[in-house]
Amino acid sequence: MSNITIYHNPKCGTSRNVLALIRNSGEEPEVIEYIKNPPTQARLAELVAATGQGVRALIREKGTPYAELGLADVKWTDEQLLAFMVTHPILINRPLVVSPLGVKLCRPSELVLDLLPNAQQGAFSKEYGEAVVDARGQRVKGAASAG
Repeated sequence: MSNITIYHNPKCGTSRNVLALIRNSGEEPEVIEYIKNPPTQARLAELVAATGQGVRALIREKGTPYAELGLADVKWTDEQLLAFMVTHPILINRPLVVSPLGVKLCRPSELVLDLLPNAQQGAFSKEYGEAVVDARGQRVKGAASAG
């Protein structure tokens, strides 16, 4: 069993690309469709803390009730924002990946390469054709990196 977990939305192209990159490394991650099975508020708080980013960095605005809920207002505490995210899981930005190497919001999708303990097993291109990994399993120059 893999030690990698992806908080995944199958309707999201970035999330699908990240899942495919994980699988291209030979791992079969635990896939949590967080829209159907949102994390608890405590678990979400743990994930946010593990990313080293604040709660607001993991809130998705586009295609969500962000504006109608007035979440841009600074009056909301982190705990309140987390509660909104659990109540409306579409507010959780994706994909979040948990691995032995850390926790990261993988936008753009190639950021997941920094979390994978195993090398890529072959070439990989995103759904729309951008090459990320070459035939030798190496990151293509210009593909995003944490470094």
